[in-house]
Amino acid sequence: MRAPRTRVRAGGRASIACIILPCTEPALERPVTRPRPVYLNLVRIRLPLPGIVSILHRLSGAALYLIGLPLLLFGVQRSLASPEAFDSFRAALSNPLAKIVLIGLVWAYLHHFFAGIRFLLLDVQQGIELKPTRVSSVVVLVVSLALTLVVGVRLW
Repeated sequence: MRAPRTRVRAGGRASIACIILPCTEPALERPVTRPRPVYLNLVRIRLPLPGIVSILHRLSGAALYLIGLPLLLFGVQRSLASPEAFDSFRAALSNPLAKIVLIGLVWAYLHHFFAGIRFLLLDVQQGIELKPTRVSSVVVLVVSLALTLVVGVRLW
């Protein structure tokens, strides 16, 4: 005795009988298969400037937390230990590689600060249209890079 077949509405699932036995239902009554997801190459996608500023905001926050904060705490701990330790810490910071790292951390701080202000303004519905969003992204990048250049010249 064969199992009874049930009719399937368009977009529904096939019954067990159609899966086990050959299905003789018309094509319109068979379930519609969904297309498989398309592979997205994330490297080739051109991200708009506000998206780049958003990603840089996250990266700068991570850099400040994972690199800047431990270096700051280590530096304060070393400089308060003794006057000789303070002098050795100042000598270590006079190294060009240390200055480059500091300039990178200054940029991370300034970018994170200005992008954070930008995102706070977006949260209160200020500048959410396309053109002001792009302009504020450019302003964040230009101001953070310009102030980093000023601090870098003073640091070097």
